[in-house]
Amino acid sequence: MLRTTTECMSAILGGANAVANLPYDALYHKDNEFGDRISRNQLLVLKNESYFDKVNNPADGAYYIENLTEQLAEKALLLFKDIEANGGFITQLMEGNIQRKISESAQKEQDLFDSGKETLLGTNKYPNKNDRMKDDLELYPFVKQNPRKTLITPIIEKRLAEKLEQERLSQEQ
Repeated sequence: MLRTTTECMSAILGGANAVANLPYDALYHKDNEFGDRISRNQLLVLKNESYFDKVNNPADGAYYIENLTEQLAEKALLLFKDIEANGGFITQLMEGNIQRKISESAQKEQDLFDSGKETLLGTNKYPNKNDRMKDDLELYPFVKQNPRKTLITPIIEKRLAEKLEQERLSQEQ
């Protein structure tokens, strides 16, 4: 629940025109009243208790956020210019360069997570050893790969904690 609240807050601070969040348990549960109610309430709490709707830009004047935003924009502009200089997005996608760069970045982040240098609270830092999910799964939360012949190599989303979660699930009684 903290993760999805933080994601909503980040979207608001980032200037999103609209925010719609999934329930925190959407990955492994079918629709349920509790998850749906919490996802609605997260946005209401941010609006009514954090007063994000009372100012034009809640992050305005926050040096750290503005500095991060500027760094992000500068790096993004360099990436866009590089893509354009090398034939444009579609060309880069068809050649697999976009997928390769995403895969390399994802692998670096995965390596940091696996080595403990990247922290996910409740997952690899302060995990709840008594937490059980085997009997609580309604949906299979792990990516199933169905190899298909495609013109463009697909970009398959993957969660950092997936391997760790699979190990924990396999060790449950």
